[in-house]
Amino acid sequence: MRCPYCGHDDQRVLDSRPARDGEAVRRRRECTGCGRRFTTFEEPERPRLFVVKRGGSREEFDREKLMHSLVVACRRRPVSVPEMRQAAERVERHLFDLCVPEVPSRTVGDRVMRELFAIDPVAFVRFASVYQDFSSLDEFTSLVERVRAAQVHGTSVDRVLDPHNRLLLG
Repeated sequence: MRCPYCGHDDQRVLDSRPARDGEAVRRRRECTGCGRRFTTFEEPERPRLFVVKRGGSREEFDREKLMHSLVVACRRRPVSVPEMRQAAERVERHLFDLCVPEVPSRTVGDRVMRELFAIDPVAFVRFASVYQDFSSLDEFTSLVERVRAAQVHGTSVDRVLDPHNRLLLG
């Protein structure tokens, strides 16, 4: 690593501490060439993860796109931005924990539905109705009834989804 001031490639590390919630290391350095101090951040290189769309196209996983979906689903709901960020982090962590280079978009959507169900049932219904591409009012009504029943019985999202993470609508 070169000094950002003089370009010298030798420095002393004065201090190291965790940063970004333990995801990185912050190092305070001093250049042995010019004596100036600067800060660097070290973090592991994340593997690239691709999402395979329904039509077969592939695009790189984008946490910001995921966050945008959560924001839209939670619009005007009592869900804080930190809660949405944590949900996005859990979804991302789950996808990377699968240890595969590609995941179907269905896997991403199913994981988002599980997170939203735990956070806010209205946001869950909003997301599910768009994600599952509802074509009738009956599908929407059935979902709302299943969510209500799950809330009344204190059960999980599994009461609303089948083993393949498809919505139980009938």
